[in-house]
Amino acid sequence: MKKLHTKAGFTLAELLIVVAIIAVLVAIAIPVFSAQLEKSREATDLANIRSAYAEVVLDAIEDNSAAKKTVTLKQQEAGWKTTDAAQTLADICGDASYVLGSGPSAAGSAEIEWVAGTSASGSGESATAAVEGHCTITLS
Repeated sequence: MKKLHTKAGFTLAELLIVVAIIAVLVAIAIPVFSAQLEKSREATDLANIRSAYAEVVLDAIEDNSAAKKTVTLKQQEAGWKTTDAAQTLADICGDASYVLGSGPSAAGSAEIEWVAGTSASGSGESATAAVEGHCTITLS
């Protein structure tokens, strides 16, 4: 008996199963990617705050006076996503009591201010400055 011309390929059911599997994998990956993206924005914000702190302290040392700088935050969700972010800010200022505000707001700002004339009570970077004073970070 003579066979008809057969075509090699995938059936519609096989293709639908592959598409469904890919859709499930994408649905799992998107929230994980979004969370990691927000954590990277938070790390960027902390680095920008540390850099602004260094700039403010340098201005205070050069001018022997108060200095202030505002940093626009990149975060798109309010609050900290990592547990060590608040401790990092306390380390920058030398004492957690100088960090004002419970956490950043979405697309908020951080104001870094060097207050001259009072001694630093912490053992952080501000305690080593040549100028008497302390740093205050206000999150909004």
